[in-house]
Amino acid sequence: MTLHLGGEELVTVSLCMIVKDEEQAIGRCLDSVKDLVDEIVIVDTGSTDRTKEIVRRYTDRIYDFQWIDDFAAARNYSFGQAAMDYILWLDADDVLLEEDRKKFVRLKEQLDPHIDAVTIDYHLAFDANGNVTFRTKRHRLVRRERGFRWVGAVHEYLEVRGNILHSDVAVTHRGDGRDPERNLRIYDQRLARGETFSPRDLYYFANELCDHRQYDRAVYYAVYYYEKFLDTKKGWVEDNISACGRLADCYFALREPEKAYQTLTQCLSFGPPRAEICCRIGYYFFQKGDFRTAIFWYNLATQQEPSSQEMGFVNTAWHTWFPHLQLCICYDRLGEHETAYHHNEMARKYQPNSPQVLHNKRYLEEVLNKKKGG
Repeated sequence: MTLHLGGEELVTVSLCMIVKDEEQAIGRCLDSVKDLVDEIVIVDTGSTDRTKEIVRRYTDRIYDFQWIDDFAAARNYSFGQAAMDYILWLDADDVLLEEDRKKFVRLKEQLDPHIDAVTIDYHLAFDANGNVTFRTKRHRLVRRERGFRWVGAVHEYLEVRGNILHSDVAVTHRGDGRDPERNLRIYDQRLARGETFSPRDLYYFANELCDHRQYDRAVYYAVYYYEKFLDTKKGWVEDNISACGRLADCYFALREPEKAYQTLTQCLSFGPPRAEICCRIGYYFFQKGDFRTAIFWYNLATQQEPSSQEMGFVNTAWHTWFPHLQLCICYDRLGEHETAYHHNEMARKYQPNSPQVLHNKRYLEEVLNKKKGG
């Protein structure tokens, strides 16, 4: 189905969502997009609260889907109910802010109907000043007739190919009310059933274990799987880099820095060093008291800007305030207090209200004043 506007074709969009017990968030989400899409398809996986009641204010396209611990299955079912040219997917705790609503309107008006998928930024976390600190990209808008499918019971992803457009639209994440144990529980249940995990499954299973601070289990699966995964040389580069970083974090936590360093140097084979890897290598040398070498790596981190088309997760701290804060500490340990102060001021540009940054400022000003007085 395609609408016509002034003699030109205007693509139509189906919003497809899967929900469960989202009464606190679903209205906010739908309010932000209801006038941007041409139909709303909601698949409910077992709500016991007022979610469906709220959704009925926006659409009568509500479908029940029996939850089978498989997010891809539920999302594929939702996509199967869509009737418009393109499918937009969101989660209940996502919104489009006003500026992004305007950008989405322009995108829809100008979208070439031969585009197969559109990436949209995903803003996941913010600092006290409202600046985005953690972001990624998602293939959020896809051409329905291509029949793209979701893959993965947990941490599912949409397999897309063809003509990809990188847009300037952003979806904003507004809190996560999900059960924090949900994904880990699903993985444990699948493991107990004797299921064979795909490389992606084991990668994300180890991530869940790390996030829950179950380091003994995490390192076991990381050593067993991450190394095997990396040896295949078939992984997505973003997963390869993330696997190296997370494995190194586990080794640091278990006080095995040499294994952490070995893992981090392996990461350099995947291309130019990312800021997060530079900071971790800097930390390795900082722990050894080799502040000059640590300074080299922290400085390198400040020079690494993520690509505007990069699909992996981007934590802006790694290339903004964090390496400058570490450089401040390194130079202080070396007695080079003016340079330490400079880097603390660089960190303060990004984190003006940080207690640690403000403490460093007071301390270094006192030290520098004493030097001048002496």
